[in-house]
Amino acid sequence: MKKNNNAQRIGQLSAVAAMMLAGSVHAADAFSSDSEWMTGDWGGERTKLIEQGIDIKMDYVGEVGGNLHGGYNDDKTARYSDQFGLGVALDLQKLWGWDNTQAKVQFTNRNGYNISNDRVGDPRAGTLSSSQEVYGRGHMVRLTQLWIKHQFFDNKLDVKAGYFGEGEDFNTFPCDFQNLAFCGSQVGNWATNIWYNWPVSQAAIRVKYNINDELYAQIGAYNQNPSQLEHGNGFKLSGSGTKGTVLPVELVWSPNPNSLPGEYRVGYYKSTADADDVREDVNGFDAATTGDAYRTHSSKHGYWFVAQQQLTSHNGDKSRGLSIAANATFHDKDTNFIDNYQSVMFVYKGPFDARPKDDVGIGAARIHVNNDVKKNAELLNVANGVSDYDNPVFSPIRETEYNYEINYGFHVTNWLTVRPNLQYITHPGGVDEVDNALVAGLKIQSTF
Repeated sequence: MKKNNNAQRIGQLSAVAAMMLAGSVHAADAFSSDSEWMTGDWGGERTKLIEQGIDIKMDYVGEVGGNLHGGYNDDKTARYSDQFGLGVALDLQKLWGWDNTQAKVQFTNRNGYNISNDRVGDPRAGTLSSSQEVYGRGHMVRLTQLWIKHQFFDNKLDVKAGYFGEGEDFNTFPCDFQNLAFCGSQVGNWATNIWYNWPVSQAAIRVKYNINDELYAQIGAYNQNPSQLEHGNGFKLSGSGTKGTVLPVELVWSPNPNSLPGEYRVGYYKSTADADDVREDVNGFDAATTGDAYRTHSSKHGYWFVAQQQLTSHNGDKSRGLSIAANATFHDKDTNFIDNYQSVMFVYKGPFDARPKDDVGIGAARIHVNNDVKKNAELLNVANGVSDYDNPVFSPIRETEYNYEINYGFHVTNWLTVRPNLQYITHPGGVDEVDNALVAGLKIQSTF
C-alpha cells in the first residue's frame, strides 16, 4: 500500500514538473516573482483565455507538522500532508453571451498523514482541532465544485446551483493559518457529521439578495449525504444515501470604516436529518447505563458569528496594517459532540518596509466538548468497570481543548508563500491526562 502511495506521489510530482517545464518553454515570465502564476502567462495565451472567459486554476498546499514536545506520544517525528487543485472558472457571458452567468469546475487530490492523530492526541480520543488543516477526507481525487451562477434584477438577486460545499458561501473564512481552528468555515469543523467542508461537495442551491452595497442576506439548501465521505465516492452525483437537508441562512455586512475593509456574518443552520442524542436512550435514561439505543432527534441546529476588520493602515498604505478576526459557533446540546467554539486572530500585513507583502499572525481558540458527552464517557467507564486511564477499554474524559498559533508568511513570489509556524495545544482532545503539545509547522501555498 505504501509503495502504491509513493508511486502516486511521484506521478503527481512528475505532472507538476511537466507543467512547470511547459510554462518555462512557452512563456518568458515563468517563475517570475512578479507573475501571479508559477508557470507564467504561457506566452500571453493565459491572459487571452481569461479575456475569452476561461480562467484555469492550478494550486498546491503542503503542510509539515512535527511534535517538538509533549502530546500523547513524545516520540518525535514529522508528518506531511498536501492537496493539489485543478479547475476552471468560466465567464459564460464572454463565452456564450449568457448575461451575468458564471460557472466553475474544481478537482482536488489530498494525500499524506497528520501529526495530530497519534502523536499529539490520544488515539482513543484524537484531537478536536488538527495541526495540519489540509489533512482529511481521504487520499483520493474529488469533484469539489461543479456549479453555475446567475444574477438577476441588476445583480440584486444571485442564484447558484450544482455541487459545492456550504463553507464556500456561508460562514466563510480565509485559510492562511495551519491549525484547523483558525482555517476556513468553522461550523463545518464542529457541526458533527452534517456540514461538509472543502473538498467534499453536495448537491446544493444558494440564493443571495443584495440589500445594498454593504449588506446582503442569503439562504441555502444542501443535500446531507454521508456516503459522499466514503473512499471512492469523490465523483458521486446520485442522491442514494441521502439522510436529509442542511438549511443555512446568513446576514453579511461589509462596512468600510475609515476606508478600511470589514466583514461581519451572523447565521443559523438546521439539519432535517435524524440525529442521535449524545447521552439519553429511547426512554430518556442514560444509554451508557441501560445499554438501550440512543434516543433519536428529528433534526439538529446551531448558529455562528464571524467578524473581520482591518484596524490600521501602514503609513497610508491600506494594503498593509493590522487586522483582527473572531469566530464563534454554538451547537445543539442534545445531539452535537462540540457545543461551542470561539477564536480570535491578529494579522499584520507588511510588517517591514523591506518586505511589504509578508505577514505575521497570531491566534487563540477554545473548543468545548458537550458536558453530556463527558458524562456519557464517565458512565461508560463505570458500566465497563474501569477507572484507570491507561486501561485500553477506558473512555477518555473530554472537556476543553485550546489551540494557539503564531506564524510568519514569507511572500517569496506572487505565486509562492512559505509560512513557518509554531502551535501550542493545551489538553489535546480535551483530555487532561494528555500533556500539552508544542508543534512546529510549515505551510506552503503555491499557484501554478
